Amino acid sequence: MTVLRMSKRELDRAETLHRVCDRRLSVTDAAEAMNVTRRHASRLLGAYRRHGTSGLMSKRRGKPSNRRHTDAFRDYVIELIRRHYPDFGPTLASEKLAERHAVTVSKETVRQWMNEAGLWQSRAERRKRVQQPRQRRARFGELVQIDGSLHWWFEDRGPKCALIVFIDDATGAILHLRFCPSESTFDCLQAAEASIGRFGKPLASYSDRHSIFRTVKVAEKTDGEHNGMTQFGRALNELDVAPEVFPLIAGLCSCCGPLGALLQTRSG
Repeated sequence: MTVLRMSKRELDRAETLHRVCDRRLSVTDAAEAMNVTRRHASRLLGAYRRHGTSGLMSKRRGKPSNRRHTDAFRDYVIELIRRHYPDFGPTLASEKLAERHAVTVSKETVRQWMNEAGLWQSRAERRKRVQQPRQRRARFGELVQIDGSLHWWFEDRGPKCALIVFIDDATGAILHLRFCPSESTFDCLQAAEASIGRFGKPLASYSDRHSIFRTVKVAEKTDGEHNGMTQFGRALNELDVAPEVFPLIAGLCSCCGPLGALLQTRSG
């Protein structure tokens, strides 16, 4: 089966010309609907009848532009910038190329070439945030990391399920693992009960920004009694377990992310 990539305008034209072929629309009305002259509408209709929908597609699609610069010219410009203006931005570099070397290239073309050559970074790339690593706690039981991973843990031998894991922050020891249909509040509470029952109550917990652990709109959910906590958060608060700062990026927990990836590779 051949897949045709068409623009919205070409699809609209195909639908209009199909109505002309079915005698539900005149050529004049079709030309007005497509915003072309009647003569051009007749040409399009002929192409549609001969080649079908593909006859309305641009013949230049997938081919390089006639105004495209040669690779040799591009390499020459990049060499000039690398030799004379390595610390210039694209706008200033294009101005200096025209002023001193009689090379006229638009600043956006220079920007694209400098990006590809590694001489320039976009504003988004320059603003990449560097996540500072969080120092682990010094003693066992001070902080417990909590995370869940939805994965095909049993391959085709069972349904897709979530693995809830409790990890000690200081040692990286696995305190509890639990398979469940989904990462729910009830399953997290059961996992917390099992972990605390075996290893005791931690001083604090550390988790991602899942709605189980953190309210999405604290202002709307805050009341005098619960102070915007989730059910899981209220249960830990009753045990005097303090919540740590939630990581802004999913998978930022220093132990849970790598452990989940490791368990996924060994689950088969």
